[in-house]
Amino acid sequence: MAAVVNKDECTGCESCVGACPTEAISMVDGIAVISEDDCIDCGACVGECPTEAISM
Repeated sequence: MAAVVNKDECTGCESCVGACPTEAISMVDGIAVISEDDCIDCGACVGECPTEAISM
């Protein structure tokens, strides 16, 4: 199960993009999108999100 982005909370700051070791996060229309195929469930993005929009 990949990390999940709460689209209502995501501000598009891109902090999570740089934190992801597998480059599983991209920005689409200003919102973070996580590729389930590439996500390794490490949680690195969760701690980087200043609005707590990402959860495991």
